[in-house]
Amino acid sequence: MPRLTTQHTLAGMLLLTFVAVGCNRQPAADVVATVNGKPIAKSELEKYYKGQLGDSQQTPSQEQADSMRLNVLRGLIDEEIFQQRAAKMNLTATNEEVDAKVAEMKAPVSEEQFNQHLKDSGLTLDDLKRDVRRSLTSEKLLNKEINSRINVSDSDVSSYYNQHKAEFNLVETNYHLAQIIVTSQPAQQPQQVSNLQASKAANDTEAKKKIQALKNRLDSGEDFGTLAMNFSESPQTAPNGGDMGFFSESQLRSDPELFNAISKLTPGHMTDIIPVPEGQGSKRIIGYAIFKLVSREPAGQRNVNDPAVQQAIRQQLKDGRSQLLKNAYFEMLRDEAKVRNYFAEQVFKNESK
Repeated sequence: MPRLTTQHTLAGMLLLTFVAVGCNRQPAADVVATVNGKPIAKSELEKYYKGQLGDSQQTPSQEQADSMRLNVLRGLIDEEIFQQRAAKMNLTATNEEVDAKVAEMKAPVSEEQFNQHLKDSGLTLDDLKRDVRRSLTSEKLLNKEINSRINVSDSDVSSYYNQHKAEFNLVETNYHLAQIIVTSQPAQQPQQVSNLQASKAANDTEAKKKIQALKNRLDSGEDFGTLAMNFSESPQTAPNGGDMGFFSESQLRSDPELFNAISKLTPGHMTDIIPVPEGQGSKRIIGYAIFKLVSREPAGQRNVNDPAVQQAIRQQLKDGRSQLLKNAYFEMLRDEAKVRNYFAEQVFKNESK
């Protein structure tokens, strides 16, 4: 075995010292997290945090503010993981695609109304284009990695229909609904938060801010199902993109306010924000919801050859498989990513004193 010289020993010590210093190197003051070495700026975290606060005049406590920032940052980290994977696969949305989407969003309103909406949302046009690029890029990635792998055969459709034939014999008009719901009741256990972002309002003020922020994003053209999976607080529907299934007209009429809002919708459209009472007839509000009318089905037996039945079954089977693959895919991306959440570390350090 060769003998170590003083020079070799000193070099080894210097190397170990360098490694130790490198491992404990502190980030720049304006960096709250890194994803595979790419920083997420404090300014970006604050922009989205303030967006969640909305116009509320009530200032959250330090603990509430830190909790909200942690949830916002988790979303930014997950988004960055997605964007980096898409970039590796050359799927980042082009300037032409972004401009076309922004033009589509501007089409239904005047320039003045569009600019006012940006102002109300606390966004600049550059902010909007950045968010649109991210949304389109994520969509392209999911289409490539998830949707392209899903195949629903005629045999799958027939099998499902035969097993659920009674569901297609409608004695009255049925409404296929989806929801995004936010409650003011804090979760008793972390595992009760079922959305992908682990996002949960802790009180009525937070619930109002959160549902308004989500309504703003829906009005900007973001996908209802994606937002429901990431932020809705219903453990039954959030994992399925907010899908509630079908409700008979008589069921909906038991809640006159809800029926009045939904009966005016055409398929594909959404209600305004609707307060959720603690129980039927109760005046105590425990949350807020936005409902989407997926379809309206008139009374009668539906045949398996009915195009609407075919489409409904295919979509339901596809959505179920898509959600499963998305969850698995996203967990794989998280496992592969090297994430450092400096803000979380700082919160833990401060609260542990």
